[in-house]
Amino acid sequence: MKTNNNKDNKTAVITSGDCDGGTEEDISSNKKECTSCEQNNYVGAPCKLLNDMIINDTSADSISLCANCGKGREEGSNLKVCTACKLVKYCNRECQIAHRPQHKKQCKKRAAELQDEKLFKQPPLLYGDCPICFLRMPSPLSGSTYMACCGKVICNGCIHAVKTKTEKHSLCAFCRTPDPTSSKEEKERYEKRAEADDPIAIYNIASSYFNEGGWYEQNQTRALELWHQAGDLGNSSAYCNIGYAYDYGEGVEVDKRKAKHYYQLAAVAGNEVARKNLGCIEEEEEGNTERALKHWMIAVRDGDKYSLDSIQELYTKGITTKDDYAKALRAYQSYLGEIKSNQRDEAAAYNGDPYY
Repeated sequence: MKTNNNKDNKTAVITSGDCDGGTEEDISSNKKECTSCEQNNYVGAPCKLLNDMIINDTSADSISLCANCGKGREEGSNLKVCTACKLVKYCNRECQIAHRPQHKKQCKKRAAELQDEKLFKQPPLLYGDCPICFLRMPSPLSGSTYMACCGKVICNGCIHAVKTKTEKHSLCAFCRTPDPTSSKEEKERYEKRAEADDPIAIYNIASSYFNEGGWYEQNQTRALELWHQAGDLGNSSAYCNIGYAYDYGEGVEVDKRKAKHYYQLAAVAGNEVARKNLGCIEEEEEGNTERALKHWMIAVRDGDKYSLDSIQELYTKGITTKDDYAKALRAYQSYLGEIKSNQRDEAAAYNGDPYY
């Protein structure tokens, strides 16, 4: 199951964006959740997850003096690093609080720099390779299918090949389990996979709750809970959908900061739709075409055609350069070359649903 909605050029695959990373957390404890935003009401707080992905610097390892009192390490004790900027250390919570007024500006500036370093880094491939043909998986959802029998995502080319080149028309291309014969059987397979903490199964069940006409009676609150669970288990599309919900008030109150925060979580994990949405926010809502271009360049390398069209539009308006547009074209052509195969072309022609 999948959902694909469009509003004002932003898409959902179905922030506390100004958070300073919890610099005033209790450094004397082992608590890792952020304490400077309101995201702690979920297990594996999203703010913590983003902080873990973005703040991964060891520049403060050699610091041996407390930034407030100047005392060094005492035997049996350790100085605790500022979790946001990694620039200073403190011997206890009291010193951190006392030093906060003079450190706050520098801390936020450095934390923002570290965040951008990770945010604008080309992420790992979200979809990886097809487990059968070992070609790069097409990024759009139309080019692949999740198999609830074995939990594998398989390109439609391999699925089509099994159906056309053998007499076994209703077998999984990977595990050879017969396809479900009813919606009830399909639902039961998804629920079984969800019990095993399969994030894609949980994501799809959440999508069924979110939309009318699914397996379950519509319950958007339940859908958001399950998307949080799927996101914590590594499903970036779930975070993208949560961002979309906050962006447009679908099941929650509109909150643009939270929307951007969850889009960032998804984008850092490699979700090209969330990356494209961040570019739209930067251009349309914040007027920052330079940052929008950075986001769209990354999304183009991951196969997002809309981002390529957006860069072309910037070029025709004279906002970006010919070299930028040429670079985007080459990146997109490279992506197409990596995902192309004859059997995928055959599947696309048969299904009337292109995978690029």
